[in-house]
Order: sequence, then structure tokens, then C-alpha cells
Amino acid sequence: MGVTALTTVAITYAIGSRELWFLAWMGEAIIASVIGIIGTLRKAKTRRAFLQGPGRKFAMSLLPALVGGAILTGALYKYGLFGLMPGAWLLLYGVAVMSCGTYSVNVVPIMGAGFILLGAVGLLMPWAWAHVLLAMGFGGLQIVFGGLIARRYGG
Repeated sequence: MGVTALTTVAITYAIGSRELWFLAWMGEAIIASVIGIIGTLRKAKTRRAFLQGPGRKFAMSLLPALVGGAILTGALYKYGLFGLMPGAWLLLYGVAVMSCGTYSVNVVPIMGAGFILLGAVGLLMPWAWAHVLLAMGFGGLQIVFGGLIARRYGG
């Protein structure tokens, strides 16, 4: 997911239109979601393991913040508040990751805290910082912590 986020940053960096920027990031959200779902299903090994027990707890702790983020994104889009989107996305994704980290390895909540910190900064920074913060969060944090989790915990 980190690589696709960095690719989206590279593509959208020179886009002058915030509408096109938004559409590109919505596409990235879909791609990242598919990658996450496939990865979770592969790790669960069985559909039952995914729908019950830890898989269910993980999903139920992740989904509320993600749904909240989607609703907030719709409202920000409606009012043309594109400058708040990067901070809101990072913040709410961090809340989701930190929450689901309750049912995961110890470094997952730390990654969530990193997203929350970047999101808080993002809500205070001008639009010019959007690409940097999105690259640091959805690109950098995902790659660093994903590598750490894969190496230390087997995925």
C-alpha cells in the first residue's frame, strides 16, 4: 500500500486541479483497500477465521474510523475544503490503525500514533504540505512499519 501511495503522490504532485487530485486519491483509496483486504484474507487462511474471532475484532475496530473518514471526506468535498482532507485522512486512518492494533502486534498502535501525529500537523499546515504529509504517512509509515511487521512477525 505504501508504494501505491507514493505513486499517487508522484502523479498528483504536478496536478493543478484539486478535483483531479481528489479523484486520484479516491482511486488510491480503492486500490489500497483491495490490497488490504486481499492481504487480510491471505493471512486469515480461511474465510471462517476472517469472519469470526480476531479477524472480526480487527475489522470491527478498523471500520468505524474508516467509515467516519469517508463521511467526513464527502462533507469536505461538498464544501471544497480540500486543504483539510490530507490531515483528516491521516488522522482518522491513524485512529483506525491504533484501534485495530489492540488485536494485533505491539508496533501497530505505534504506527497508528504516527498517523495521528501527521494528521494533526496536516490540519494545521497549508495545502503546499499536503503531498509531503501524505507521502510520509501513507507511503513512508506504511512501508517502514509494513517491513518491520513482515520481518519481526511474519506479515
